[in-house]
Amino acid sequence: MKMVRCAIYTRKSSEEGLEQDFNSLDAQRAACSAYILSQASEGWSEIAGQYDDGGISGGTLERPALQRLLADVAAGRIDIIVVYKVDRLTRSLLDFARLVEAFDAANASFVSVTQSFNTTTSMGRLTLNMLLSFAQFEREVTAERIRDKIAASKARGMWMGGIPPLGYRPDGRTLAIIPEQAALVEGIFRRYLDIGNVRLLAEALKKDGILAPERSTATGKKMGGRPLTRGQLYLMLGCRTYRGEVRHHDAIHPGLHEAIIGQDLWDAVQAMLASNRQGHRSRHRAVNPSLLAGLVTDEGGEPLVPVHATKGKIRYRYYVSRALQHGESGEGMRIPARELENIVVERLLTLCKDPLQLAMDIGMPLDRANLPAFVASLETLAGSVRRRDSDTLRSLLARIEVGRDGITMDCRCRALAPDVDIGFGTESRVVSFRSDVRLTRSGRALRLVHDGDARTADRMDLPLVRLIVTAHHWWKILQDDPVDIKTLSARENVSASWMTRVLRLAFLSPKITQAILSGQHRQDLDATALLTTGNVISPSWSRQETRLLPAGRIRQSHLFQQS
Repeated sequence: MKMVRCAIYTRKSSEEGLEQDFNSLDAQRAACSAYILSQASEGWSEIAGQYDDGGISGGTLERPALQRLLADVAAGRIDIIVVYKVDRLTRSLLDFARLVEAFDAANASFVSVTQSFNTTTSMGRLTLNMLLSFAQFEREVTAERIRDKIAASKARGMWMGGIPPLGYRPDGRTLAIIPEQAALVEGIFRRYLDIGNVRLLAEALKKDGILAPERSTATGKKMGGRPLTRGQLYLMLGCRTYRGEVRHHDAIHPGLHEAIIGQDLWDAVQAMLASNRQGHRSRHRAVNPSLLAGLVTDEGGEPLVPVHATKGKIRYRYYVSRALQHGESGEGMRIPARELENIVVERLLTLCKDPLQLAMDIGMPLDRANLPAFVASLETLAGSVRRRDSDTLRSLLARIEVGRDGITMDCRCRALAPDVDIGFGTESRVVSFRSDVRLTRSGRALRLVHDGDARTADRMDLPLVRLIVTAHHWWKILQDDPVDIKTLSARENVSASWMTRVLRLAFLSPKITQAILSGQHRQDLDATALLTTGNVISPSWSRQETRLLPAGRIRQSHLFQQS
């Protein structure tokens, strides 16, 4: 009798009761084990190992035990997945469809101990979908009840969890004041009114040795013990909890806790913050955005943050090492933003102009069926990059590392051609590309200088490349299928004479083809010249090369043949 390998999967949405000796997961596993034992006559056998997800919702597939289970299913180690109920596996119809697809691909199936249905019949599939619909409905209704409960509780001024602001500690469903921290918070509010600038306030607090008090979260994570950053100060100065209020989205409710900041001090601070946000500076931020904000790092992984300086009516933008900007170190990079952005855009445009090299770089299988679509996708991408569309750049670039001798850009393969099948295993793949530039000192800033000259890919004739790909594609069809040019031209919706002229490009010398694909052909060699009626391509490759290749390429070809 063939042995049927069975794996038990259990799940519980909340962590309540999991600390007990015999909890809900144990009860589910015991019921599933008993069911497997009852099917021993059919060859069922429980495999070693447990797949338990405790305290994780069924509305997501990102569960550690479930991911291990799917990996074992894909590896062919499991024949049947046994669950107590279908909703233990998932509460989402869409996720269930994905799981069934994964099971079917590995010739595996699943069984629910307490629910009997046969998915081989239409009625069984209907029953299963109804059960999953009710499971998803129950999950959504539960989520709505929780959201409504939180909104109602905050409307009554209750504290509904999370990390309390500096100066408070949780006290049941409200907050209690910590006197030492409350004095620090009030002092920071008053010092901001005196200084009038958050950056200068952060520098003054650091100079005076004032650090954020050390605290621990409920999970044991340590916080504080470091100088307060500008981001922390902005959040603190705008936190309405200090006024004894509770925020829920855009609604503000009176809280059950006491206020640390008085109304007059609060109003004065908010007026100064609003005044500093208005005017010339904020308008220019939208006109001159930092395209690469959050993407740039140095060789050590230290982020480079966007900053700017204004002189007269001119705005100068830079990417500056975070430690240098915050005054934590006297060393770091300060690179003009426009120069860095120009280099990144130019490098991306160069990649788009060389589709064959890019396909090899990202590991895309060269296929006559997907290459034209890949080229078209790159043309669309190049247009968005040329317009400096920020959404396109952020979806394409994963990271930009600026080094002393070059810039490395990590690009997401999927974003290069979102509508093309670029091969298995490249959904989340990142490929690095390098731009050979070096940093030179110019005053306080570092300038980027190109070391190399222009690339030949900048002169690639994309229409000619597409014609060569088409010629080889048509020639392959003529070789494989018993069809003539007249029939094929009618199928491809082109004239027979046009197809005949294009097919001549399939018989070009390999060196000429390589020169065209790398952009190193003669500048007067284009599609018009090669497709002109009466322009016969010699059957001799050496005569083709003498006529169509640049003089330097001809000499290289002859030397190669002699060697």
